[in-house]
Amino acid sequence: MSSNEIVSIGSRRELFIDDVMIASLTGGARRIAHAPQPRGIVLEHDRVWEGNTSAYHSFFPDGGGVRVYYRGSQSNPRLGGGGSHQVACMAESDDGIHFRKPVLGVIEFQGSTANNIVHDGIAKHNFAPFKDSRPGCPSEQRYKALGGSGKTGLIAYYSPDGVYWKPASDKPVITDGKFDSQNLAFWDSVRGEYRAYYRDFKKHDPEQQGIRDIKTATSQDFIQWTEGQWLEYPGAPVEQLYTNQVTPCPGAPHLLIGFPTRYLPDRGQITEGLLMSSRDGVVFQRWGEALIRPGLNRERWGNRCNYVWHGIIETPSDLPGAPNEWSIYSTESYYEGAVNHVRRFTVRMEGFVSVNATLCGGEMITRPLTFTGNRLLLNVSTAAAGALRAEIQTPDGQPIKGFEMANCEEIWGDTLEREVVWKDQPDLGALAGQPVRLRFTLNDADLYSFCFV
Repeated sequence: MSSNEIVSIGSRRELFIDDVMIASLTGGARRIAHAPQPRGIVLEHDRVWEGNTSAYHSFFPDGGGVRVYYRGSQSNPRLGGGGSHQVACMAESDDGIHFRKPVLGVIEFQGSTANNIVHDGIAKHNFAPFKDSRPGCPSEQRYKALGGSGKTGLIAYYSPDGVYWKPASDKPVITDGKFDSQNLAFWDSVRGEYRAYYRDFKKHDPEQQGIRDIKTATSQDFIQWTEGQWLEYPGAPVEQLYTNQVTPCPGAPHLLIGFPTRYLPDRGQITEGLLMSSRDGVVFQRWGEALIRPGLNRERWGNRCNYVWHGIIETPSDLPGAPNEWSIYSTESYYEGAVNHVRRFTVRMEGFVSVNATLCGGEMITRPLTFTGNRLLLNVSTAAAGALRAEIQTPDGQPIKGFEMANCEEIWGDTLEREVVWKDQPDLGALAGQPVRLRFTLNDADLYSFCFV
């Protein structure tokens, strides 16, 4: 997209997780990624039907709370593992922080149904449910899932309550992949279609065996799917990607965010999550640096540790009076001991990436855009000595009278929705529908997103 091409944003929120809205960064301004911060352990896979290879977690909001589905399995031969039985399990939470494993009484395991198992069929290895938000979705199909292997293909499932599941079709719905990973789907409300993201092996050289990579397909009915299309990552190196974890961005669903797992077979099969984003579901901007480093925690440096699981959940902050934040979830202790764990990590809402400048200052100018509304809101953080100002320009870079930089009241502080105010309060609504550019100056500040309302 040309830096002069006009983008119609209406009143949607625009994040800087990609560079699509940016025409130029000058001075000390740059885009930087922010590492989510480790919090407490939210799940310990300590039931006899779980264990140290429990994996492929899918987190999503549900009925005012949060659900997570995952594989329960144990691979430690000393603990009865090594080809142990696998099952699909479910846990629930009121706040995305404290989870409970309900006694569902649905699936028998070792002679008892007193467990949280929801599925013990063909797709139990990587059963990945979601709650369907499609308008008009029949109540008996409100929950959907994909799961399967290279032998079976991906099988679609329906459920009215997320507990009792049945196949949606008598044959696999997607077959052009290997699938030995977490393969997922969701309703894309912006594009009006179901999207699936799944594993296959891609040959970048005819002499190679192929490496792990990601395909996507779309569907109108969850049964008939388009042919799989390889994801594209312009400018990113060729790397083995184990899982994908693509999900619509909360509050900005026109952006798709993924946390693919980078697989390093020559370093003891270590894995770590990355960050990527897309506006069309196919072409992704992918950061080369790890989203979450294994760090000083020894339990995150083992074989297939440090996965980032599917889902971004809004959770309360630990700081008194602070706004909610985003939580993502990651595994540690995989293959170690009797159990593994899922740890929660947090970042400010819309805060994976910002436009940043040091105290020496920097400047950003957006590409031309049209908007609806009469107020400009920013998700912004400054130091005590930092500041941000904004200017509205014509597409050719001329300040619009009343909205000049010198007329903007200085912004400092830390808030998710700070209104930009110009002296004498000119009518911002009079510019709605007209192509304009936004110019920001930053000093020891981070700008995460903006929107007009």
